[in-house]
Amino acid sequence: MNPLPSPFMQSLIDLAVLAGSEIMAIYATDFSAKAKGDLTPVTEADEAAEKIILAGLAKTNPQIPVISEEAASAGRIPEVSEKFFLVDPLDGTKEFISRNGEFTVNIALVEGGVPVAGVVYAPALKRIFWGEDGQGAAQGRIEGDAAAAWQPLGVRALPADGATVVASRSHRDQATEDYLKSVKVKALCSAGSSLKFCLVAAAEADLYPRFGRTMEWDTAAGHAVLRAAGGKVVTVEGPALTYGKRQRGYDNPGFIASA
Repeated sequence: MNPLPSPFMQSLIDLAVLAGSEIMAIYATDFSAKAKGDLTPVTEADEAAEKIILAGLAKTNPQIPVISEEAASAGRIPEVSEKFFLVDPLDGTKEFISRNGEFTVNIALVEGGVPVAGVVYAPALKRIFWGEDGQGAAQGRIEGDAAAAWQPLGVRALPADGATVVASRSHRDQATEDYLKSVKVKALCSAGSSLKFCLVAAAEADLYPRFGRTMEWDTAAGHAVLRAAGGKVVTVEGPALTYGKRQRGYDNPGFIASA
């Protein structure tokens, strides 16, 4: 049986699709980019999508605080406790600027440090993924403003002839190259944004190592999808990757996502 999203998850899906429509409207224009304080790029699409998502979450879940990338970059980070949203309104801004289509809208709910629900939408590719504790995980294609029939997601066993490894298109580093030497690799492919988690969840890849800096809003939604599909994300030291790391400024250590 194909899993259906809960009413809560459907509300997140609807917000992601609405934000994705605004992103694609800007994608079709001669948009410009500017540098934030950390020198990472931002476009009007990042800001417009964030405005839509924050307004939607404030309406449907006003009691749950939200940490969102652009607001956080401007110093607006609310106090959070056990339960909060993590939002990256446009993950893969470099992919957006280069127009390769591999950018996503990410919305996740964290409880007790664990990403328990998440949606990842790639509007240029029309692919959408969701995962929720107790509900499973699924993928679909967006037709108009709605998802076509959902197909269940589930990780696969590691093939005997080696792993298909997906790595960052824009942030490959020496630590990743060193790690790949320690793994039996059948195929190596690149992808942008949180799509890498979703490819593992969809049994299109087996491993996603990431040793460069990421922020919690970059990873939480994809992590939720992969987790609900039967996969895991662990730090290089071994424990599971957790969220709400205020002492680290909400950045992540190196991690490995796998089936």
